[in-house]
Amino acid sequence: MNNKIQADLGEILHELQQVDYLKKDSILVVGCSTSEVAGETIGTAGSEEIAASIFSTLNKLKRIKGVQLAFQCCEHLNRAIVVEQETADQYQLEEVSVVPVPKAGGSMAAYAYKNMEHPVVVEHIQAHAGIDIGETLIGMHMKHVAVPVRLKQRYIGKARVTMAKTRPKLIGGMRAVYDVRGS
Repeated sequence: MNNKIQADLGEILHELQQVDYLKKDSILVVGCSTSEVAGETIGTAGSEEIAASIFSTLNKLKRIKGVQLAFQCCEHLNRAIVVEQETADQYQLEEVSVVPVPKAGGSMAAYAYKNMEHPVVVEHIQAHAGIDIGETLIGMHMKHVAVPVRLKQRYIGKARVTMAKTRPKLIGGMRAVYDVRGS
């Protein structure tokens, strides 16, 4: 199953790179239910093995594109976020005191915390893009305005995947110009 998970996620990340939205130091928030990936109900069958497969594939993207990864905890930690200390410092994120574990934070966030170089947990983040694996509701951690990224690959394992990127707000009225090439 791990090969399929990595292949599914690899295809999704390839599609994300095709839209060429993620730049160096962009924050990619990841919400993931490893239970849903395994075909179970969210919160019932967490898997460190599945988390490891997803984490290693996302780390490849981090190395290639230079993005910052942010892993959302489950609702038992109020959907706090695990990031590298470097990310927290760069984006002036306020650290909170908690260590995610599989039963309070979720298997994915707990695995990320154990395997990042210098992990910290923060309450809030405004990510540039996000991957929601298994309908974990990452919207609260996205910058305004979130725009769906339509995927051909819609599943990782048995979990539905939704992806979004963000764009600046369009402000103004009838006379506003949004594309300098069109003015």
